[in-house]
Amino acid sequence: MSDLVFRDATRADLPAIIEMLADDFLGQQRAEIYAEPLPQSYVTSFEAIRADPRGRLIVAEQNGAVIGCYQLTIIPGLSYHGAWKAIIEGVRVASALRSTGVGAKMLDHAARLSREAGARTLELTTNKARKDAQRFYAKLGFKNSHEGYKLEL
Repeated sequence: MSDLVFRDATRADLPAIIEMLADDFLGQQRAEIYAEPLPQSYVTSFEAIRADPRGRLIVAEQNGAVIGCYQLTIIPGLSYHGAWKAIIEGVRVASALRSTGVGAKMLDHAARLSREAGARTLELTTNKARKDAQRFYAKLGFKNSHEGYKLEL
């Protein structure tokens, strides 16, 4: 794998990120839309993420192309004597590069950023239908320690 670079996403990266979100069976069920121009809702959310001092949208770039992404948010908490925690979501790797080690390098990068920010834990959720993702996260040392719930608003 040639040089893999991690950096904060720019507005110019947004189409590649949305394309990865849409190239997914669950993304298709959520009606993720990859089209140019992008719907304004994506741009508005991207700008909100970039403006949040506790959040980052990271891309993995290889040979000048965005091939992966994740969103990392560091939040304060009162549990564990006021420990902060990191939450990672929107983890995606371009479909042609899955199972090549890119995802593991992305999660390692996220863990490093989380430690540097003073987080005690790095947490994520994945849909119950994503069996491959569950195996992948377990292989990297993530523990299935909680039962998650979601309320559609």
